[in-house]
Amino acid sequence: MEKHYKAYVAVILIQCSFAGMILLSKEAMSSGMKPSVFLAYRQAFATVALLPFALFFQSKESPPLTWSGLCKIFFISSLGLALSFNLYLAGLEYISATFGTAILSIVPALVFIMAVCLRIENLAITKWHGIAKILGTILGLSGAMAFTFYKGPPLYSASTNSHHEGHHSSKQEWIKGSFLSIVAQVFYAFWLTMQAPLLKKYKGKLRLTILQCGFSCITATIYAAAMERNLSSWKLGWNISLLSVIYCGVIVTGVTYWLQAWVIEKKGPVFSAVFSPLSLILAAIFSALFLKEILRWGSVLGGGLLVGGLYSFLWGKNKEAHSEAQQQSVYSIEEAPLEGISTSTSPNERAGDGYTEC
Repeated sequence: MEKHYKAYVAVILIQCSFAGMILLSKEAMSSGMKPSVFLAYRQAFATVALLPFALFFQSKESPPLTWSGLCKIFFISSLGLALSFNLYLAGLEYISATFGTAILSIVPALVFIMAVCLRIENLAITKWHGIAKILGTILGLSGAMAFTFYKGPPLYSASTNSHHEGHHSSKQEWIKGSFLSIVAQVFYAFWLTMQAPLLKKYKGKLRLTILQCGFSCITATIYAAAMERNLSSWKLGWNISLLSVIYCGVIVTGVTYWLQAWVIEKKGPVFSAVFSPLSLILAAIFSALFLKEILRWGSVLGGGLLVGGLYSFLWGKNKEAHSEAQQQSVYSIEEAPLEGISTSTSPNERAGDGYTEC
């Protein structure tokens, strides 16, 4: 039971860190930092922070990796961590922090579909827990769409918020940013889904995390060097850019991704992804408080649908776990008497055989 609650606490902490990541990333790029450079520094900080732990704590218990395994990890991490975040950060330049977080809410639906297709996640559509999981996914996706496309009237009047509200007035930029962000989430959902088979085949969560951080760092650095050849773009000062890089690198990419690997190993990729709406709600609140973005009724409606979808999915997941546990218990009870009968009747059978022969 204690481990059961640990997974919930861990996944809530993950979403809190993701909400902070969106806000700090947005502020870093608003201050002039290039998205590709930001990602290269972020992955580099994560790799350096995790490398000592990987060398000292998991050097013996982790089995050796083959070249095919390394190539598979390189491919998955390059798509899910380098390419997806380059696209996402590029799109974040054209949309607000709240909208950028809203895009993340399509991840649970994408991961759920991918996991079912790959048979990582079970789906019994004829049972209540299966229907609840489907309903939760639909509600979550509907909430994300409402959060994204329906603004509604503001909850309060605040003339001081005009800077952030009017910053992304161009419809063309909004469409471009939305498209880049959605494509990024498809790649990220693929990466998240593939963590379950990777963790099953290649033991050692910490080593797998450091390998993916290192490979994505190489890919992101090569891309950033090709895109930003001006050395001034690579300079870090004592400002919000440095704080964002350290936080997103060490806390999010380093600690949080390792924690996410633990949750996926225990509960599966869909369980981890379905909590993504929490970061959306937190980002909306933080944006209104610190970035002076206007909080609207559309956000409230979308947030309500997201919470309802999350509750429905978790209810279905919990019922599914209880159903599987009961089936396993019944199977064990049925097996035990059969074994007892076979062992206890064998002497009688032998005696009966002897009596017949007489």
